[in-house]
Amino acid sequence: MIRKPKEATKRKVSGLKPSSEAALRRMQAARSRDTAPERALRLAIYHKGLHYRVDTRPLKELNRRADIVFRSAKVAVFVDGCFWHGCPIHGTQAKANAEFWKNKIKQNQLRDANTSKQLKRVGWRVIRVWEHEDSRKAAEKIYNIVVKRRGL
Repeated sequence: MIRKPKEATKRKVSGLKPSSEAALRRMQAARSRDTAPERALRLAIYHKGLHYRVDTRPLKELNRRADIVFRSAKVAVFVDGCFWHGCPIHGTQAKANAEFWKNKIKQNQLRDANTSKQLKRVGWRVIRVWEHEDSRKAAEKIYNIVVKRRGL
């Protein structure tokens, strides 16, 4: 059986009409996992001797994924991008489609708050790390929390 090569599929970007082809390419290239800040944080945590799950649901019934999960300690770590989550220090406002992006970032923040609330309600510790934070300092904080919650 001869198979036809798969055509390149373009990801849909939540109904947004990009302001240009270049903008569309940039949005499509944005990673949802394994970003440089996530990898740096994971490496720093790993060097401290902790093992974890990556890009997984802390709770099966909650349709949200954490970047790093320590199930036994009930710790969920989210690495938030400054633009996508509205960092008060480094967050910027888009010029093209400004209203869309303002609403998109606000929705992201509301979803983040809801996720944290739901996880805390069932005993999880939620840690949010901005992409600009020093990965070694964040790893030290995470290490201390995980070790304390595991009772080691």
